[in-house]
Amino acid sequence: MANVLAAFKANRTKIWVGAVTLLLVFYLVVSFQRAVLLMTDPNPVAKAIGAAYLLLPVIGAWALVRELLFGARTERLANILEAEGGLPEDNLPRTPAGRIIREAADREFEKYRAETEAAPDDWRSWFRLSCAYDAAGDRKRARASMRDAIRLYRTGSRQG
Repeated sequence: MANVLAAFKANRTKIWVGAVTLLLVFYLVVSFQRAVLLMTDPNPVAKAIGAAYLLLPVIGAWALVRELLFGARTERLANILEAEGGLPEDNLPRTPAGRIIREAADREFEKYRAETEAAPDDWRSWFRLSCAYDAAGDRKRARASMRDAIRLYRTGSRQG
């Protein structure tokens, strides 16, 4: 039982992602089925609604695949950096509720911004910058920086 609990804790995020993915796939299948049913109706308005409704599963499937690929690629880069000893340390001070203190994250951010400016073609610097953005609470820029890291890694800028 202890092994099962330990395995669950170690893979908690992957289990959650799997559960949400299964629910979304179920929703997309049901949506697709309803769209097809509407499109087979003789009423032209129902056909039009069915055709429009068909877009939901297509867009949903595209978004799901995109997010799963983003997560897998991010994890691959994190594993490489961890093996190299290049992951940023999570040593920022936190509030009693566990949130990172923003001023400390902002100070740490400057270090990674300077590193990225000095090595703009190194995916590792973009990965660390993404972590700094995330710690500072800027999720939009964190994701954009991670996309840059993934792009640089995939286009062959793997040397450090």
